[in-house]
Amino acid sequence: MAIRSLLILCMLFPITGAWGQAPDWRNIRNGLIIPDESYSDQPYIVKTDDGAWLCILTTGAGREGQSGQYVAVTRSKDQGRSWSNLIPLEPPDGPEASYAVLLKIPTGRIYAFYNHNTDNIREIKLDDPSFSPTGTIKRVDSQGYFVFRYSDDHGKTWSPERYSIPVREFEIDRNNVYGGKIQFFWNVGKAFVLDGSGYVPLIKVGGFGEGFFTSNEGVLLRSPNILTEKDPEKIAWETLPEGDIGLRTPAGGGPISAEQSYSVMSDGSIYCVYRTIDGHPVFTYSRDGGYTWDTPKYLHYSNGRLVKHPRAANFAWRCGNGKYLYWFHNHGGRFIREHPRRRTMGFQDRNPAWIMGGIEKEGPEGKVIEWTQPEILLYDDDPLIRMSYPDLVEDNGKYYITETQKDIARVHMIDEGLLEGLWNQFDNRQETVDGLTIEWDLGKVQFPLQKEAVQFDHFYDHDPGREDHGGMQIRSGFSFDIAFRLDDLGPGQILIDTRNEFGKGLQLFTTDEKTIRLSMCDSRTTSTWDCDKGMLEAGKDHYMRVIVDGGPKIIMFVIDGILCDGGDDRQFGWGRFNPYLHEVNGAAYWTMGKNLNGDITMLYVYTRALKVSEAIGNFNHHINR
Repeated sequence: MAIRSLLILCMLFPITGAWGQAPDWRNIRNGLIIPDESYSDQPYIVKTDDGAWLCILTTGAGREGQSGQYVAVTRSKDQGRSWSNLIPLEPPDGPEASYAVLLKIPTGRIYAFYNHNTDNIREIKLDDPSFSPTGTIKRVDSQGYFVFRYSDDHGKTWSPERYSIPVREFEIDRNNVYGGKIQFFWNVGKAFVLDGSGYVPLIKVGGFGEGFFTSNEGVLLRSPNILTEKDPEKIAWETLPEGDIGLRTPAGGGPISAEQSYSVMSDGSIYCVYRTIDGHPVFTYSRDGGYTWDTPKYLHYSNGRLVKHPRAANFAWRCGNGKYLYWFHNHGGRFIREHPRRRTMGFQDRNPAWIMGGIEKEGPEGKVIEWTQPEILLYDDDPLIRMSYPDLVEDNGKYYITETQKDIARVHMIDEGLLEGLWNQFDNRQETVDGLTIEWDLGKVQFPLQKEAVQFDHFYDHDPGREDHGGMQIRSGFSFDIAFRLDDLGPGQILIDTRNEFGKGLQLFTTDEKTIRLSMCDSRTTSTWDCDKGMLEAGKDHYMRVIVDGGPKIIMFVIDGILCDGGDDRQFGWGRFNPYLHEVNGAAYWTMGKNLNGDITMLYVYTRALKVSEAIGNFNHHINR
């Protein structure tokens, strides 16, 4: 078995060092690699009773969906720094075995649930035969039988037999091209325990065609006795919810309703969030153990603004402290929903990954989750890399997250300050001083005015270790906090201008779109990005943060405590700047307030990219002082 990961790990570890030593922990290439063959998907982890991490994943020598795809596990005793050799649950030369999740029960037994092409079917009919010359698809990893094996020694060895789970037929099955005689499905995320029963997620599939899956919906497989029954043949199963329709999109939504992620709340309710091709994720609650569900709705922040998300995994986890984390990609809206190829283009742009914090609140029917503004969690320098299928692991007070790009799976330790900042957003009134270089009170000055320039670090510079004088990413950043009022929103009003006579430097100014634009130039390259339309109001006092983050090379605007997300005017509220932009230090003096029809009352300058949570804290501090 050609396992490349140990070699890669030996090469990688001296460069990145132990946890916490990487230059930017958010860069996925600073994570630690999980073993695989070539293809690597859905790396999910449980902690075993002997103190190890047990990771299950789908792997194979080829690519996703090709023959030779199988399910395997690997163990780590040192939080992902090293791993055992892969332990296959099915042979690589057997029928496809795919898309597994784990369930550890109180006795310590671990169950692995996955798809298995037991009948070795080699092609499947398409919904629309004209979509392929043969009218079929050769990829056969999302049908067959839903099966399990179990381990009683912490994942070191597994039951010699696999066991099939009966899955009740739903309307979506009867309507497929085989009339339900073959069921299509797959699986993601986490199994869980509630009120003495075990639950395993499953996504039913209606058919295959454009975008691979043409329709799907979520169900739960519930076993009332899996926690106590030792004989796998006697484990009972039922398929939820009641009736023959699973979790779908809201009325008027699209046919894609997939990869349901479940969290058990403090009052026993089940929270579920899942992906669509509608430009927004969907959420719902069950108050009776999954038998019935509230009417699904599109996910929103605590302020009511809809969350944007493409056709990608978006998972929520309840943490040991009773609070929540939510992984998503922070773009979409009508630009996916109205796109003529939304089934396929919705798979794009899974980089960076963003994260929100959630807090339980009382609702009319039970507990509900209020979601914060998001932060960038992970990124890759290649914007076309697509990271997904994460898992969250808590161990000794630390938080770790896994992800995969279908080629390499990694585990990353998350900065605790990022998470605490998310969870504290609603009450945060703390003014950030770390990195604060300039604190100008401008309430009684005449504009325009000049101030001595602030110097910022390079974004990109020569690598002193390279003989060819090549470059290296410095991953620096900076932020502005500016309090201002514009009596009109006309173009050409300059809040900040640091450019020298050659145009090198930056500008922050109003546009004919009634937005504020940041323009950065190093005399070779210019990069610009605007705040969202409709965020500014003439005659109103505004508090704005501009964040320039040289890690993922992203510009963000936070206006009056709200991170710009593009609204209905654009798919993305955040924008990328050129990765080869050198630096933006310009004139010896900054000019402020040129052509200004209004007032600037305050400017804070930070020589680092601040977090969104810090921006919200500064805003709350400013308006409450």
